[in-house]
Formats: sequence, structure tokens, C-alpha cells
Amino acid sequence: MLYGGAVAARDEIIAYLDELLDAPAFEDYGPNGLQVPGAAEVSVLVTGVSAHLELFDRAAALRAQMVLCHHGLFWRKQPQALDERRKARLKALFDTDMSLAAYHLPLDAHPEVGNNALILAGLGFERGEKFGDVGWTGSGSVGRDELVERCRRVFGQHPVVFPHGPEEGRTIGVVSGGGAFALSEAVERGLDAMISGEPSEPAMADAQEAGITFIAGGHYATETFGVRRLGEMLAERFDVEHRFVEVPNPV
Repeated sequence: MLYGGAVAARDEIIAYLDELLDAPAFEDYGPNGLQVPGAAEVSVLVTGVSAHLELFDRAAALRAQMVLCHHGLFWRKQPQALDERRKARLKALFDTDMSLAAYHLPLDAHPEVGNNALILAGLGFERGEKFGDVGWTGSGSVGRDELVERCRRVFGQHPVVFPHGPEEGRTIGVVSGGGAFALSEAVERGLDAMISGEPSEPAMADAQEAGITFIAGGHYATETFGVRRLGEMLAERFDVEHRFVEVPNPV
């Protein structure tokens, strides 16, 4: 079992995250910030990519008072009535008095602790301009095969690759998760490669015809970076215990 050292106020943690990520400024697919209130004080914090029952059960085993996710429980297009699956997830939080906080687009877009900025840094690129609403462009000089290998190392799995860009690339665009929608913008801006989580069906032909390399590293795999970094920052700032709980998803 894990026992935290210091104790921090839940609401102070949430206020810090809201301000750091400028959460109110985003029109998102679901609420950002505190989604389910639990214990007023936090000594053990668990971070993970997506809010679901396995993550909550594992967080409870670690005696966490708060779970911080990238993908929360509530989304705009879901039915408003609770089904058995969502009931079980909420019950797991209620029974252990665990809070749930989630930050979606704000955590993709942040220029320092966001998924896309951290991916660029991990791949050895210098961050450039905004791209795809929540992503960034990057500049550097790397061979196409080397870029694919770097993605494999950084994401921890073999990516889906449509290798139609130049053999030696200098500019890339990154939008983690379901960011294949930004491929057309990458083409318009003359980028050599684009990196996302999931490929869309048209991406193969679009990349081939436009002469750009498209790399899909996995939705889950491209979105572990920001929430893990947030947990590390909270542990340092508030002196709480932090554990990132890995629940691998091949998608």
C-alpha cells in the first residue's frame, strides 16, 4: 500500500490546474476540471489516460484520494441517463470517496506540459507554431526512417506509417489522439510529416497523393505524456504521493 507524505487541499489542486491549463478558455467535448468530488484532502494522487473502472479500482488499491485523467467520464454526445457501465464507474469513486478530475483539450494544447509539446520534445524537435487547433509544428532535420524509429521508441509501440514524404524531413505537425483531421492543414502548410494517434481511412491516399509522411502512434500511446507530467508537477508542488497507472490500450 502507498501512503502519501504531505496532505493537500483538493480544491487548491484543482484551482492550480485550472489556472495552469487555462481550462475555462476551451470549448470542449466535456467538462474540464473537477468532475466528481471526493475527499477534501489529498495525500495520494493517481494519474491515467482514461477514466474507467480498472483505473479506479487500481487507484483505490493505492489508497488514492484523487484520480487525474486526460479523458474524463462525461461527454457531450453521450446519453444523459446513466447506464450500468457508468453507474459502476461512479460507484467505484463514491465507495472510496475518490475525486475525479479531467483535462482534455487544455492538456493537448498547453505549450509546455501538453501532450503535443512533450511529444515534439521527446522526438527532438523544436516547437514552432500552433497547428490543428491544439497541436504544434516542429522543426529539425531527421531522415524519414529515423523519424519512424523515434516514434516507435517514444510511443512504445510500432506506429502505422504512410511514408510518402521526403526522405530527409525538416518540418512536422503533431496533434495527439484523434488528430488525423489536421492532415489537410499539414498539406496546406507544406509540412514534411504529420504525427497523430489514430489514422483516418482517407489518410493513406491523402498522404500518398500529397507527398507527406503520416504517422499514427496510437491514441492512448500519444496521450500519456501530459497527464503524467501534471502528476509529477503536483507531487513536487504539493508534496503528495503520485503514481501514473498504465492501462495499455493498442488503439
